[in-house]
Amino acid sequence: MATRNYSSEYANYQGKPDQIKKRAERVKARRMMEKTGAATKGDGKDVDHIKPMRSGGTSAKANLRMRSKSANRADNK
Repeated sequence: MATRNYSSEYANYQGKPDQIKKRAERVKARRMMEKTGAATKGDGKDVDHIKPMRSGGTSAKANLRMRSKSANRADNK
């Protein structure tokens, strides 16, 4: 089994400015849901954007909901 080269992944993809911005938005949404009590650390759930960000959605509280990881990731292929 080949091992992942995390430093290469970061240099070639995750470290790009647009990816850093998207990750910051996801973290901001998660923190907002934790603050309201809808999410807790280690709860096994994802923050779902009702209107996806790729379709013009925002990280406003009204556009966020908590879903199981499997349900959220199945819808966002």
